[in-house]
Amino acid sequence: MSPYELIKRPVITEKNTMLMEHGQYTFEVAPTATKHEIKEAVEKIFNVKVVSVNTIHVPGKTKIKRRRGIPRGIVGRSKGRKKAVVKLAEGQRIELFEGV
Repeated sequence: MSPYELIKRPVITEKNTMLMEHGQYTFEVAPTATKHEIKEAVEKIFNVKVVSVNTIHVPGKTKIKRRRGIPRGIVGRSKGRKKAVVKLAEGQRIELFEGV
């Protein structure tokens, strides 16, 4: 799997913006990606040195659609995702996030 298939997109939230000040960046990654593969992909794409990788499985949310004639509605589930928090070596930054 290529590095661009492993790293889907950056996750930009208020909490993740605060983590960027400490050299930690969050990405949404492929569900089958391992920590070692994520480390290699980030180092190859952004030309930085990765110190550690933490992964998180975020489960999908349950959704209920209410319709006329159906007393309890239709229950469905949104798709889950996998996130990775990548810590870079001291003094390194990813320029992509600097404008955020």
